[in-house]
Amino acid sequence: MTTAEVIDLLKQKSNPANLAGMKRFGINDDFALGIRIPDLRKIARTIKIDHTLALALWKTKIHEARILASMIADPLQFTEAQADEWVLGLNSWDVCDQLCGNLLVRSPFVIRKAFEYASRDEEFVKRAGFVLMAEYAVHGKKAANEVFLAFFPVIEREAVDDRNFVKKAVNWALRQIGKRNPDLRIHAIDSARHISLQISRSAKWIAANALLELSGK
Repeated sequence: MTTAEVIDLLKQKSNPANLAGMKRFGINDDFALGIRIPDLRKIARTIKIDHTLALALWKTKIHEARILASMIADPLQFTEAQADEWVLGLNSWDVCDQLCGNLLVRSPFVIRKAFEYASRDEEFVKRAGFVLMAEYAVHGKKAANEVFLAFFPVIEREAVDDRNFVKKAVNWALRQIGKRNPDLRIHAIDSARHISLQISRSAKWIAANALLELSGK
């Protein structure tokens, strides 16, 4: 399919009624068409992997076209420069999460980018770093515990960021790593307890929420 054909298809599936729901969930609906994720996945299964098309779709700035791009891009062809360009252009948490979960987590530089993005100041770039940690805890089946242990100091350091989309991603990363296996659960609970000692509303929320899920306390 050509870029124009995909855009035409997306416009045909546009549903303005869904835009109200997007706003309720804090999704930036600029350039959005109101297409559900399951419908985008159906289109992606039809297209399969098409890296050139993915790059072109991202450039359109259409909300759903960018999500679709994350589904059909080739993680082995995707370069760090392209990753940086896409992540730095994020303006909505859902595109951030789809990009990380569909594409970046399967790239060969996922660990490096998790550290790098988590140390940036831009809200959705920083969120991407912690979403990558959370997603890699699920999808990095062969990764050693040491990979995730190295994430804990970053999680503790950034737990003071009170921006909603950052603190929720930090919390997600902490909980997801803790659920990976019993050893990491112990370390995650310990990390949550360290976070709870910080003088920060976001840190205390992150800690309390993680401890409730990981230890039931």
